[in-house]
Amino acid sequence: QVQVVESGGGLVQPGGSLRLSCVASVSILSISVVAWYRRAPGKQREFVADIGRNGSTRYGNSVVGRFTISRDSAEKLVSLQMNHLKPEDTAVYYCVVGPTWGQGTQVTVSS
Repeated sequence: QVQVVESGGGLVQPGGSLRLSCVASVSILSISVVAWYRRAPGKQREFVADIGRNGSTRYGNSVVGRFTISRDSAEKLVSLQMNHLKPEDTAVYYCVVGPTWGQGTQVTVSS
């Protein structure tokens, strides 16, 4: 069974940056898509970004131009660089590797 672990969440001021990491127990190259989703309190789950096996990327409308997803196949690692963070980015961020969801990491943007 694939295991997925996220890290890197925390408290940051508006305008700041955070880098989330997602480590899988299998090679990223064996997975067609690795994605990040988020769920804010009282809101529905929202697509953030994904990266395909060929390196292609997609972003949700609310994060395009501010977030960057990248992949390090050798380390079984997918990262999400988040810049120019806003209070509305506050959420639990989940990494999804194939059908497997991680436990999530909390990101709080507040002054």
